Amino acid sequence: MIPLADDVSAYLKQRARWSPLEIAFWIFAFATIWLFPGKYLIMKDTAILALFALSLDLILGYAGILSLGQAAFFGIAGYFSGLVAKYGIVNEPVIALILGGLVAAALGFVTSFLVLRGSDLTRLMVTLGVSLMLGEVANRYSDLTGGADGLQGVTVAPILGLFRFDLYGHNGYIYCLIVLFVCFVIVRRIVYSPFGLSLRAVKGNSLRAAAIGIPVNRRLVAVYTVSAGIAGIAGSLLTQTTAFCSLDVFSLERSADLLLVLIIGGTGYLYGGLIGAVIYKFLQDWIAGLTPQYWQFWIGLVLVAIVLIGRERVDGWVTAVRAAIVWLGGRLVTRRAALGS
Repeated sequence: MIPLADDVSAYLKQRARWSPLEIAFWIFAFATIWLFPGKYLIMKDTAILALFALSLDLILGYAGILSLGQAAFFGIAGYFSGLVAKYGIVNEPVIALILGGLVAAALGFVTSFLVLRGSDLTRLMVTLGVSLMLGEVANRYSDLTGGADGLQGVTVAPILGLFRFDLYGHNGYIYCLIVLFVCFVIVRRIVYSPFGLSLRAVKGNSLRAAAIGIPVNRRLVAVYTVSAGIAGIAGSLLTQTTAFCSLDVFSLERSADLLLVLIIGGTGYLYGGLIGAVIYKFLQDWIAGLTPQYWQFWIGLVLVAIVLIGRERVDGWVTAVRAAIVWLGGRLVTRRAALGS
């Protein structure tokens, strides 16, 4: 048993290592701060959407929990961050961000027991129902939330008392990008841990996972709570960077956008939500510039094309391109070594 345990430990360490492509991805992500100075606002929204999509990918791609209610956690944390900033309860944005994530995680923990009951269709209805109920509660108490007019008068203090949110979104984008990276590292650590492997087992066959001793319900509750907290952090980021929060944060479209992002980027490998968010947001911006009234038609056409072509074929193309890049890189290194000698 000891050699087997050592082999498993070595396997987990090998899987958790950062690949060169991952490192290059994040280097380029942070380089966009200087490469695209005129795109801060859309890149800020893209970072928030990517973090939001990451929260859904964690439960859908790794635990098999289908949800249409991520907007509930997104919205409640957004309103929480806006209210504590408006009334001066918590002036530090980072602290308010963490507290917003904890509030969303608490809501996720409470509602997780409802989500565990029934099939995928039941989960869809329950999660959607929770989001719609919270939206109606926010609309009902308009004296506090602003109702249909939204939460106005939000004044967000400078980050760490030093960096004020500017009109062009420069500091806001850097703030969102750093938060996205930190949350991604945490989620990546969860996915590549023994806990993450047990989630894959539960997704593959929950009865078999329970038979070998995995506490299925506890795993699902835990991952759903973490996912809710990450979605809440994304909602807090939106409120803090825009100094505004409306009932739109609880809308069905907000949750449906996540499914579109994951359809484009794929599920179950973390970067799907990030890449899908970039493609979706910039494609939406580009098409809206061409045909402002019909951009949704072209987005739908792209999704239909992806479904018709097939995810496996697209992945095959990506794998082929990746192999070609690696091969060309190896040839360049060999040629430089030959010229140097």
